Amino acid sequence: MSRKLAALATALILGMPGWLFAATPVNVNTADAATIARSLDGIGPSRAQAIVAWRDVHGPFKKVADLARIKGVGKGTLDRNRAAILLADDATAKTSAPAGTNRHQRHKAVTGE
Repeated sequence: MSRKLAALATALILGMPGWLFAATPVNVNTADAATIARSLDGIGPSRAQAIVAWRDVHGPFKKVADLARIKGVGKGTLDRNRAAILLADDATAKTSAPAGTNRHQRHKAVTGE
């Protein structure tokens, strides 16, 4: 019985970091650096500031992959946060794809991928 309890406790402890550091959806084209740093896993204040600075110089990000242009933001960071990185607000995203497009086309229009 104590072995099962210990195994359960170990599994919960090992699984906790994913729960504690799960990314929160954020629009990287409108959010400030503090919000980006708070929302995305593996993005701290300096990288978040670099994201905002890049956006200010080059304009809004068109695809999630564009974030890889920021020093220190690699494929792993993007993969962990892909579902939380928004490029448009919900209201804009829902209307950005023309009527009659299929789900894949709407997803492509919203995410830029």
